[in-house]
Amino acid sequence: MSDRLRFRVEGMDCGSCARKIETALTRVPGISDISINTTTETLRLRAAHADTGEQVEKVVRDLGYGITPVGEGAHHHHDHGAADGPWWQSAKGRLTILSGLGLASAWGLAMVLPGYEPWLYTAAMAIGLVPIARRAIAAAMAGAPFTIETLMAVAAVGAVIIGETEEAAIVVLLFLVGELLEGVAAGRARASIRSLSDLVPKTALIERNGSLEEVAAETLAVGDVIAVRPGDRIPADGMIVSGESAIDEAPVTGESTPKRKGEGETVFAGTINTDGSLRVRVTAEARDNTIARVVRLVEEAQEAKAPTERFIDRFSRYYTPAVLVVGALVAILPPLLAGEPWGEWVYKGLAVLLIGCPCALVISTPAAIAAGLAAGARRGLLIKGGAVLETLGKVTAVALDKTGTLTEGRPQVTDVITLGEATGRDILEDAAALDATSSHPIAKAIVARAQADRIEVVPAVGVMALGGKGVKGRARRRSLFLGSPKAAAAIAPLSPEVEARIASLQEEGKTVSVLMVSDSPAGLIAVRDEPREDALEGLKVLKARGIAPVMLTGDNARTAAAIARALGVESRADLLPQDKLRIVNELKTQGQVVAKVGDGINDAPALAAADVGIAMGGGTDVALETADGAVLHGRVLDIARMIALSKATMGNIRQNIGVALGLKAVFLVTTVLGITGLWPAILADTGATVLVTANAMRLLGAGRNV
Repeated sequence: MSDRLRFRVEGMDCGSCARKIETALTRVPGISDISINTTTETLRLRAAHADTGEQVEKVVRDLGYGITPVGEGAHHHHDHGAADGPWWQSAKGRLTILSGLGLASAWGLAMVLPGYEPWLYTAAMAIGLVPIARRAIAAAMAGAPFTIETLMAVAAVGAVIIGETEEAAIVVLLFLVGELLEGVAAGRARASIRSLSDLVPKTALIERNGSLEEVAAETLAVGDVIAVRPGDRIPADGMIVSGESAIDEAPVTGESTPKRKGEGETVFAGTINTDGSLRVRVTAEARDNTIARVVRLVEEAQEAKAPTERFIDRFSRYYTPAVLVVGALVAILPPLLAGEPWGEWVYKGLAVLLIGCPCALVISTPAAIAAGLAAGARRGLLIKGGAVLETLGKVTAVALDKTGTLTEGRPQVTDVITLGEATGRDILEDAAALDATSSHPIAKAIVARAQADRIEVVPAVGVMALGGKGVKGRARRRSLFLGSPKAAAAIAPLSPEVEARIASLQEEGKTVSVLMVSDSPAGLIAVRDEPREDALEGLKVLKARGIAPVMLTGDNARTAAAIARALGVESRADLLPQDKLRIVNELKTQGQVVAKVGDGINDAPALAAADVGIAMGGGTDVALETADGAVLHGRVLDIARMIALSKATMGNIRQNIGVALGLKAVFLVTTVLGITGLWPAILADTGATVLVTANAMRLLGAGRNV
């Protein structure tokens, strides 16, 4: 029997930190399934023994990191710890300040005591170097001898040995400043994800025994009814029981226009109720609301490495020992082979060690991936890991389901046509009277249209459904019938003009119902599942970027063709789930990189077969868990935004690798030529690390526009 343990680890800023901890923990007996996430500062593992937790804490602390046990059920935003304070209150901040004060003191005393400079600068250097050397020794003993701390310690000690004590002290300080800046930048990435959790208010007003009681939002249970006042943030996912208001979803979705929502409609935790009082029935507990699941999925996604990230990870394993070898060769070969001065070339060899510090290179990819995933999550674009994020940018074809993806997924009244003296308002009033109590999708569409037109819906009497034909009843002392054209024609013949009008509407993919009043045709009502508001624009953007969209649907060819014409997209109709799977595989055999977009249920086989499966939906369990990615807010334009975010992230990674390797190459040449020395070398590495991290953070602003 083994226990799953979780810890918060402070001070991890890049993949090399995680690898160092993982290497050390694999040597502890009884530990397995180690999972480390540097972005969220979490460590998860499985322990075979009850006292393993204490061993884990000792190993991690010996490596120079802070560690705190965390319950598996703890919420991310309740687990911040001391690292959330100002940078100067952190351990790295305090050490950097102390080292800086030590260097300043050494410089001041050297002015007064000129013969003691070496000792003064060595003492100043020791303030920062001792903790660095301790971490290097601990890592070496734990099985990771080739770390950045090792490079730093060797270079600093070597500089002291050859008499460059002032430079050694400056180098150590610059290294600490670099680590501090790296930590601050990494903290920004963590804060961007944490800010999602912080959108949810801490308290809620719950209805109990006829009165309102303020409780902690995390204690709300499914089925509780809460009151949400105008201006309040909604504290839980739920369904509106009563009331109507404009809901500002901008904090969660980035959507600038509030959405009007009323009884029966869903609302999400963290959104803002702007102008009306609402009663909301809770549909998800705090740990399962949309934002909590998004945060959880983003955290998990950051553990799924992209191919580029895995390559850099493998490369860096051999990179550090290679740097040590190159540094040693630079220091030894010229004096041995060409009689060059030992002091000069040992100095250059030490500078090579500092130039070779792998920080910037190691952090170049995970920093960009983390920022890209966080940027997507903040806009309702869930991407499950770096591998998916990388593949998205290579997509050349997108297969989209029709119902619920390109269309709203529910019929809407498109035409109300009068055939006699009655007005369109009269037609809707009579039809809604017959459909007032029906749960049929077409009936719901008619009642919704009547309500939208502010028509009072009074149910008809004696309502009776006629299987496969329609519905009949009485209202205002008249007999009413609403049904199919064929059933209506059996009651009273329809004129050729009416038949032609019906045929024209059906050609547009619409379902037509005929209203008969006192056995005479009074009007036509056409309904259709209409395209989403942004579907046309979203498809245009995809095509403009060279991505071929195709619509897949189980609907009949006529309906599919009508929607496809309106959207300007190729369509395939009358498809079963296995047909959609076949089409996706056909596209792949043609050399296309295929993204399949669907509802995550009927399209499961095709979603799984595609290079990238994207679920469309408003934060349902299926939408969040089935596919490789999910568009939470159901916008077709978000598919293009997701692909654009992938391209931006991969471009960012290429820039980061170029900066990291480019600066190293430049300073390697200038060092060997004797132009630059120790402190410019470490400044180059520190500068590259800061530039790479800051560049990655730019992605947090990406995805707003396509």
